[in-house]
Amino acid sequence: MRTFLYGCTAIVAGLATIGIDEAATGQDSRPDDRVSGAMSRRIDQLLSQSWSEAGITPADNATDVEFLRRVTLDLTGTLPRVSDVRSFLADTKPDKRRRRIERLLASPRHASHLANTWVGFLLPEEEDPFGLGGDQGIFHEWLRERFASNLRYDNLVADLLVADGEGDEAGPAVFYTSLDVMPEKIAASTADIFLGVQIGCAQCHDHPFADWKQEEFWGYAAFFARVQPDAPNMIGDIPMLGGARLRDVDEGEVTLPETETVVPPTFLGGQQPDANVSNRRRELAIWLASNSNPYFAKATVNRVWAQLFGRPLAEPIDNLDLVETPQHAQLLQDLADSFVASEYDLRELYRTLANSQAYQLTSRSETDDTYEMTSRFARMAIKNLSAEQLYDALLMATRLRADINEPSPDENAILFQRDPARAEFVARFRGVGAGADEYRSGIPQALSIMNGQTVTSGTELGATGTLAGLTAPFLSDGQRVEILFLATLSRRPYETERSKFAEYVSSGGATGSQEQALGDVLWAIVNSAEFTFNH
Repeated sequence: MRTFLYGCTAIVAGLATIGIDEAATGQDSRPDDRVSGAMSRRIDQLLSQSWSEAGITPADNATDVEFLRRVTLDLTGTLPRVSDVRSFLADTKPDKRRRRIERLLASPRHASHLANTWVGFLLPEEEDPFGLGGDQGIFHEWLRERFASNLRYDNLVADLLVADGEGDEAGPAVFYTSLDVMPEKIAASTADIFLGVQIGCAQCHDHPFADWKQEEFWGYAAFFARVQPDAPNMIGDIPMLGGARLRDVDEGEVTLPETETVVPPTFLGGQQPDANVSNRRRELAIWLASNSNPYFAKATVNRVWAQLFGRPLAEPIDNLDLVETPQHAQLLQDLADSFVASEYDLRELYRTLANSQAYQLTSRSETDDTYEMTSRFARMAIKNLSAEQLYDALLMATRLRADINEPSPDENAILFQRDPARAEFVARFRGVGAGADEYRSGIPQALSIMNGQTVTSGTELGATGTLAGLTAPFLSDGQRVEILFLATLSRRPYETERSKFAEYVSSGGATGSQEQALGDVLWAIVNSAEFTFNH
């Protein structure tokens, strides 16, 4: 435990306040309405009507540094570089937020972040829990390549559903093998992720709350009854990395549990495909994106909205069928229609949401009724960083690795999925039973940040990266403190912070070493609530 923790408790406490002072952050800038897009304006129109009906005054527009840190974390999974913060604050053009969004969407980090996010959605938590690569890394790379090329989302899902593991389909075959290639497990998972409905509760009996019948569950599961694991690709007697393979057979049915009643393939809603279809999975993939399916587009935009806004338009996110009259029903429908009209362009969906005025509201609120404000998206929710985001933000802030700063466009899964230290950190933070996008914030997790290897390595005396760059003799202590704040919180320090931290560095802190004192300052900042949340 660093001596600094005891010597600067007041400063650490001050950093834990997530409110941002506009005087310390630069100019406020609103997106140019002429280029933000018709659907972005439609979002703001419908939400404005909701605020008016509820008598709510929305929060102010986010400051530039609030926006930059938020959108960089949301679209790329990590922090902006110090040079990015400086250049963005210096940019006086009115469309700079729109241009920044475009730059982030075009970044190789965007594709890697989406792949990381969707791996979390798709694979059970216990699959490769320490993430040392293996088939999980192959799956991540398969997804990353398709997000990088902006493949239509309906085609991406179709490719995943019909994969057999041959050639470049080794990745998505992992999805099936992670579920033991069992029709009931695959049915429950795909309905949850791609349709936003939980039909799994109807596996043994009619759903106790929704209208799903047991026969409907097994009718949907029947689409996967004829897929079986095949002999893996081998190198001699050793299974190849990414060697999972599948095959579709001509026979195979599901029956209602404890009966001999065969249930034919049936789409949710009751329609059945031609009984003579050669590939049931392919028929399901075609139905997913058809007009006959009322769930696919809504489930997708609801999930992406939740990722960017901290909560979905319709809750619960995986039980859309239980949402009788969602508060934002028209907005959800309009976004789904727009997603379909864009030909399932996921990048355009992110662009639309990020360019909305609602996304660019501050998380600060002048009222105590934060729930009402947040539920109506009249202020931005304060979001936990995912375990992966937190680790990558720590690496970016400390710059312990050269390759974290600017990955190449053809970056493979090694950086994001085969880093044992990263995998151990993620496993520790996610904890048993936590979701893919959340982590537990208990004592072990707090100690992992305070005394874990990642933070220790990045803040100790003689470390490379950020601290090494601060040893230049032409920098004043105040300038060194400012760089640390820009690298971690993406803002300049308040004057009280600057003076107190600079004084601590000048005095050498608890050890008498200015270099160690700089490490103490960095350690204090990354242990603050302002660092570990996205606001």
